[in-house]
Amino acid sequence: MNLQCQSHGSADLITIPPQLVMANAPEARRAIKHLVKSGRIHLILDLKSVDFIDSSGLSVLVSTLKAVQEKNGEVVLLNPSDEVRSLIELTRLHQVFDIFEDRDAAIEKLS
Repeated sequence: MNLQCQSHGSADLITIPPQLVMANAPEARRAIKHLVKSGRIHLILDLKSVDFIDSSGLSVLVSTLKAVQEKNGEVVLLNPSDEVRSLIELTRLHQVFDIFEDRDAAIEKLS
């Protein structure tokens, strides 16, 4: 999976594909893990394009957070749709992740 990644100072904005599901979750996890191994540990996961996420996709978010925290980094979520936000809240992940609607505010948080 070729994730789009844009650097903004010390923060990296990663655009997540429209569906983060069992079929592509392992590939997404590997791609993000590669970024973390290369030293990118201040990540903004842009969920704007995500229209469907399942438990495997949520697992990618959590495993990303764990990998980054092991290196004293941070992960924030950006622009989840109402449906994705509802699932994040249902699973109480909103208590674990900072969620932003404003890209500049997310970048400022991690800079």
